[in-house]
Amino acid sequence: MNDMVSQISAFTPVIYGAIKALVFLIIGYIVAGIVERTIRRRVNASEHLDNTLGNFFASIAKWLILAVVVIAVLQVFGFQATSLVAVLGAATLAIGLALQGTLADIAAGVMLVVFRPFKLGDYIDTGGTSGTVRLLNLFVTELVTPDNVQIVIPNGKVWGSIITNYSAHDTRRLDLTFGIDYGDDADKAIALILGCAGADDRVLADPEPWVRVVNLNDSSVDLGVRLWCRSADYWELKFAMTKGVKETFDKEGISIPYPHQVEIRKTA
Repeated sequence: MNDMVSQISAFTPVIYGAIKALVFLIIGYIVAGIVERTIRRRVNASEHLDNTLGNFFASIAKWLILAVVVIAVLQVFGFQATSLVAVLGAATLAIGLALQGTLADIAAGVMLVVFRPFKLGDYIDTGGTSGTVRLLNLFVTELVTPDNVQIVIPNGKVWGSIITNYSAHDTRRLDLTFGIDYGDDADKAIALILGCAGADDRVLADPEPWVRVVNLNDSSVDLGVRLWCRSADYWELKFAMTKGVKETFDKEGISIPYPHQVEIRKTA
C-alpha cells in the first residue's frame, strides 16, 4: 500500500505538469486567435492602412504568441530558457536547411507587404494563375477565381513570378476588333461604332474613343477599337459594346463576314 502511494506521489508532479502544459496550450491558442482577429479588425477599420497589412500583421502576431506558448510549455517540463536558446542555436542550420522553402515564403511575404504589388481585392495574374486576392499571410497568398475556386500559392512562387495587376489603376483601355465585308463602307462602320461608344456612359471622353482600319484579312476588313473606362466597368462594357455593335451593324446593313475564299477562274 505504501509502495502504491509512493508511486502515485511520484507521478503527481508529472500529471500536474501535463495538465498545466495543456492549459497553457489551450489558453495560448485562444489568445493568439483573439489577438489575430483584433489586429485584423483594427487595421481593416483604419482608412489610412491597407487591408493587406491587417492580415499580414495579424498572422505575424499569431505565430509569435504561439512560439512563446510553446517555450512556456517546455519550461513547464523542466527545459530552461537558456537551454532552449542553446538547443535552438545548435539546430538552426538543420532547421534552416529543412525548412528553406518555408523560410523563403516568409521572406517573400515580407517583400510583398513592403513593395505591395497588389492589395486585397485586386485581380491579378501571377505565373499564369489568375484570381482576386483574398488573403496574404506569412506563408501563402490566396486567390479566388471568377467561378469561386480557391487557389493557394506559396509566397515564394508569387514573388518569384511576373505579377500582372489588372486592378492597379482606376482606368483601363478596352481593345475590340470588328470585321466588316470588303464591300461595306468602312467610314460608315467607324461612325456607327463611335455612335455606340458615345451612347454608353461608361466610355470615358478623355482619352477619346479611337476607331481605325487596322488590318486587311482574307475575309474581312478589321476595325480596331480603343475605348477607355473605369477598371470596374471593363467587362460589362466589353459585353455591351460587342452586343451593341453587332445589333447596329445588322440594322444598318453592315455585314460581319464568315471566313470565305473567292475562286477566280480564267479562260484562255
